[in-house]
Amino acid sequence: MDTFFISHGSPTLSIDDSLPARHFLQSWQHKVLPELPTAILVVSAHWETAEPTVNVIGGRHPTIYDFYGFPDPMYKIKYPAPGAPELAKRVKEVLVAGGFKRVLADTERGLDHGAWVPLMLMYPEADIPVCQLSVQPNRDGTYHYNLGKALRPLREEGVLIFGSGSATHNLRDLRFKSDGSVVPWALEFDTWLKDSLLEGRYDDINHYEKEAPHAKKAHPWPEHFYPLHVAIGAAGEDSKAELIHHSWSLGTLSYASYRFTSTSNSASS
Repeated sequence: MDTFFISHGSPTLSIDDSLPARHFLQSWQHKVLPELPTAILVVSAHWETAEPTVNVIGGRHPTIYDFYGFPDPMYKIKYPAPGAPELAKRVKEVLVAGGFKRVLADTERGLDHGAWVPLMLMYPEADIPVCQLSVQPNRDGTYHYNLGKALRPLREEGVLIFGSGSATHNLRDLRFKSDGSVVPWALEFDTWLKDSLLEGRYDDINHYEKEAPHAKKAHPWPEHFYPLHVAIGAAGEDSKAELIHHSWSLGTLSYASYRFTSTSNSASS
């Protein structure tokens, strides 16, 4: 199973048909991944913890509306996907085996919008078990790459691992009166990201703060970038990146999304 990084952009992705990224995600099963996963592990930018934490839900997931001031219909959307307690157990096992000695479990947390917004478009039937894994904003890119590296065996078990974040994420510099043009700093960072990924310069991605142009402008806080590191690590250092969607919104918000395909025979090698 390949791994993915999805730029989920604005929560309005859940209702706004004018966003190309919405149509991309709606075509997921037809154009991107026809093979149904046994379960889905989402690493969402919207769950931040000090230690790696998985949600362990035995029934159907509650839908978390972790956004404010948006249109009322968005607060009525439900994505009652079944929980994946067995996957949560496996995630803890492989992380501990990978050197992450403290892995916590949350038995109450549902799906935040970094998970349910893309999932409602990718798998609208909400019938595939889902588990979430948190990010640690107090750590760095290499840490999250290694987090993904520990998760590699799950790919051989039919688990879809995807990071849900954003290629650029500066909410203080959105251009609501944009004429459709892209602000130079955002374009430069996004282009650097694309070139680095397609050329396999994953170590540069791990140290993006030093290597990327306008890194702090593109990501004033790192939580929306770290799911990318997890997706790369889970695919492996030999993986090939593919840009599977690219669009812009509000002048600075990139919806660039990537697929990572391992070129080795074993996910655990």
